[in-house]
Amino acid sequence: MSMSENRYETAVARYFEAWNAGSAEDIAKAVAAAWSEDGSYTDPLADVEGHDAVAAVIAGAHAQFPGFAFRALGPVDGNHHIARFGWELVSVADGSAPVAGFDVITLAEDGRIRSVAGFLDRVPPTA
Repeated sequence: MSMSENRYETAVARYFEAWNAGSAEDIAKAVAAAWSEDGSYTDPLADVEGHDAVAAVIAGAHAQFPGFAFRALGPVDGNHHIARFGWELVSVADGSAPVAGFDVITLAEDGRIRSVAGFLDRVPPTA
């Protein structure tokens, strides 16, 4: 694996650490490690910028899906300052994965994430 490939893997690993952090304090720390100060996150349900706002989106996902963890789905594919990867939201209890998606990230000079463009491929049916 070349240094440049490793950069994408590292950025995505930090991204999942943030999404899977437990307490509000842990989420805040992980978001600061994963995103640049002006970092943004956009998906069908959110369009936010800055560490506090990104952390709030993550906390909201935890509240909506307690007992679930975000996991990478397949390899990370990167070039230049961008990378893409699939993910799913998995129940720790029974392994079901009601939500899956695909994200495209751009990296800042320091290797942290500058922006995330997220897409939802599988969502739970609404009652």
